[in-house]
Amino acid sequence: MDWMDGLLFPIMAVVAWIMVQFHDLLSAAGLDPAGGAAWALSIVGLVIVIRILLIPLFFKQIKASRGMQLIQPEMQALQKKYKGRTDPASREAQSREMMELYRKHGTNPFASCLPLLLQSPIFFALFRVLYELPRLAEGTYPRADAIGPMTQELAAQAEQATIFGAPLAGTFMQANGVWQIQLVTVVLIIAMSATTFLTQRQLTMKNMPPAALEGPMAQQQKVLLYVLPLIFAFSGVNFPIGVLIYWTTTNLWSMGQQFYTIRRMPAPGSAAEAALKARKARKAASRGEVAETVEGTTAVIEERPRSGQRQQPKRKDRAKGRPQTAAGQGPGTDANGSDDAGPTAGDDGTTPTGGR
Repeated sequence: MDWMDGLLFPIMAVVAWIMVQFHDLLSAAGLDPAGGAAWALSIVGLVIVIRILLIPLFFKQIKASRGMQLIQPEMQALQKKYKGRTDPASREAQSREMMELYRKHGTNPFASCLPLLLQSPIFFALFRVLYELPRLAEGTYPRADAIGPMTQELAAQAEQATIFGAPLAGTFMQANGVWQIQLVTVVLIIAMSATTFLTQRQLTMKNMPPAALEGPMAQQQKVLLYVLPLIFAFSGVNFPIGVLIYWTTTNLWSMGQQFYTIRRMPAPGSAAEAALKARKARKAASRGEVAETVEGTTAVIEERPRSGQRQQPKRKDRAKGRPQTAAGQGPGTDANGSDDAGPTAGDDGTTPTGGR
């Protein structure tokens, strides 16, 4: 696999540099430089740096995944339109309309894979760094005397560092009967598979409207929901423990990031949007709402009465009306409060007997 090191060596040097920087920081904070905790947390630090750099792409991934689900009804209509038409002109027209549909909704089937694709070189670079630790510590690594700042001395220190008795470079398939390696690997594989499943389920089940959960695309998503964890479970036996720590940590980061995004910016019509509206309604009901009304008056409406009697909305006083009489009635108001002026007095002060 030396050819892979030739391709990934620049990325391996960057990965090693980030790990060494975090290792120095943790050692200065009081952790044992030769201990497994310092080196394991250095891998966690690597995850944090990489995921912070990928935050813009993460939001694009969320938007693209949401868009791909939301356009499923239109996609199904397009497929139905061209069903059974296999001539080149129809296929070209279908592809053109499909691309126009993607452009209209601002989504792309490949955008949802960008974070995973960009992480893959880092993932394999970390795999190669951990895999080459023994040869680098022995001074037999053919490509160089060091991988970035990862010198022979640091490589020997990292190789001997253990977590619960299992070295970071240890793998299940090359445990050679060391049960600590096998146990830690199995626990991390289960954690990695479970977090992969929960991350995908969180995105597809909680942040999609019911209509988007039907159709061929939705069925494929459901299949991947269960297939991907199984793929990681079977392939994880070949991963070093340090790589399993990296993948489990990045899954946990994704879960937290998605939880925040879905909670604050849910997809329209999804269960997450209904939950957001319910939270807003509860908050509005727990305090008074202030709303501006016409003519500059302000209405203060209490959603929940503060006493046993419902408090009516309060408004600023209107402009004063006509002068009131001694009986509390205006000159143009009858006994029933009507605006009918009724009979009026004549010029001589007498009141005509005839009504209107």
